[in-house]
Amino acid sequence: MQLPWKKSQAARAGVEPGGDAIVVSELKKQFGDFTAVNGVDFRVKRGEIFGFLGPNGSGKTTTIRMLCGVIAPTSGGGTVMGYDVVNEPERVRENIGYMSQKFSLFQDLTVDENLRFYAGIYGLSDEKFAERRSYILKMADLEGRESELTGNLSVGWKQRLALGCATIHEPKLIFLDEPTSGVDPTARRQFWELLYDLAHEGVTLFVTTHYMDEATHCNRLAFIYRGNIIAEGTPQEVKAELTADTILQLSVDRGEEALAALEELNEVEEGYMQGSLVHVNLGRRPMASVDLRGYLEGRGFSVRAIEPVEPTLEDAFVHLVTQQGGRA
Repeated sequence: MQLPWKKSQAARAGVEPGGDAIVVSELKKQFGDFTAVNGVDFRVKRGEIFGFLGPNGSGKTTTIRMLCGVIAPTSGGGTVMGYDVVNEPERVRENIGYMSQKFSLFQDLTVDENLRFYAGIYGLSDEKFAERRSYILKMADLEGRESELTGNLSVGWKQRLALGCATIHEPKLIFLDEPTSGVDPTARRQFWELLYDLAHEGVTLFVTTHYMDEATHCNRLAFIYRGNIIAEGTPQEVKAELTADTILQLSVDRGEEALAALEELNEVEEGYMQGSLVHVNLGRRPMASVDLRGYLEGRGFSVRAIEPVEPTLEDAFVHLVTQQGGRA
């Protein structure tokens, strides 16, 4: 049975009307016996870039679908741009933009036709459409491609078009679910420049991503794991717990095998691959207290370099997941 959630809950929690773009209270979603989102609480301030991070299956997309009014929570609830996600889902959808992780525009329509279709969905007048069309084509650098079939565009261009369609009605809040998945690094950087421009204009951005370098550019973050929020704060605050730990970066051949060997050492508290490099956390132990080079070379590995590094969000994520008894 759907439990009611009233705006007065937010008021009792001390939320100023209009002070937050999103307020979530004990939001929960179950599918049969499986709990996808387990009573989470968080807020997103107006005009900020909020990163929502977690591995596949952690509850990110389910949370977004509830906040967009697409599916109803099992219990709890929240407000999005002042509208109740349980009782006013249609008003929520009218006031947000949404860009899914899977490209959802019509491949057999042109750039112009996709823009016109979404303008029709949101009821834009011909005059307003002309204004927004001109802005979006320039913003997304799609001028001259208006008649090109969407299916013929590169992934990066498609993402630009999808962002344009999601913002054609000028929403003040946009949900972006893995928006740069499968996009090359250059296109990713260009796409984020568009997001920064939107944020500069006062648009609130709720972004899920598995690229930690992108997450560092968010104003605040929340980590979700197995349906629970396990950390929240600025990127600096999320990493703060590791500032006293010794994080080492190793350049070694057969990295995956070397990592497996290192995990057998009691002194290594956490470890993971970062590209071709190995990161390990020695906790509060100093680097000199553990002879990792001798240990690895004694097992036939060629160690090119070992150096201490400042903790990254990847290190923080591995640490948080390990604390929950899982593996990143």
